[in-house]
Amino acid sequence: MKNANLLLLSSSRVDDTTYLQHALALIKAKLTGVTELLFIPYAGVTVNYDDYTAMVQNALTELDIKVTGIHQYADPVSAINAAPAIAVGGGNTFNLLHQLYQNKLIKAIQSKVAQGTPYIGWSAGSNIAGLSIRTTNDMPIIEPESFNALQLVDFQLNPHYTDFNPPGHNGETRAQRLAEFMVLNTTTAIVAIVEGTALDIKQNTIKLVSGLAEIKGSATATNGFLFRAGKKTIITTEDNLDYLL
Repeated sequence: MKNANLLLLSSSRVDDTTYLQHALALIKAKLTGVTELLFIPYAGVTVNYDDYTAMVQNALTELDIKVTGIHQYADPVSAINAAPAIAVGGGNTFNLLHQLYQNKLIKAIQSKVAQGTPYIGWSAGSNIAGLSIRTTNDMPIIEPESFNALQLVDFQLNPHYTDFNPPGHNGETRAQRLAEFMVLNTTTAIVAIVEGTALDIKQNTIKLVSGLAEIKGSATATNGFLFRAGKKTIITTEDNLDYLL
């Protein structure tokens, strides 16, 4: 999507960091000149929406950003239309997308992002920025109207990506699941982002970025992976990824 101004974080935490700590510098840069943020807590199935919004507000206190939950508005579409910036938190991707469809927010968010309004997502909030949620890690606890997502970028996302396979575990690895997707979707790209990293999209450019410089001594990897046409390729913070847009 042209004019998109997105920060798509893999996660809200890295290692034992506090909530959104590793991402504060990235969020601050994305919200330059913005003092108010509309937060969408719909992915939070086991957390109260007020509590979820308060958690985000507390995390962003040092940035002097006022956070308001979309659930506090009688008209969610009007809230999106008036929002100076939008953030979507993690949780269950299926419930998140279900609620977006139920509240008729898909087109409203697409329209705002097309105008250049900053959009920040983490985990499920990043996953829905892609073409569909068919590469989410989450259990389908509810059936959305469609698996088609916000389509703010022209590829799939897989947050929380890891190659780790616990000893004795005989289920499929993440890479195997994504390989299955590629068999049935031969030309669609999947960008897998690992903890501590994000995709920064602005002015029709896209880069893999890392918030790990804020965390001294962190050993978390900063590479990501591109899955396409049956191949898995490493991407780094030095790579130009504009060809994905």
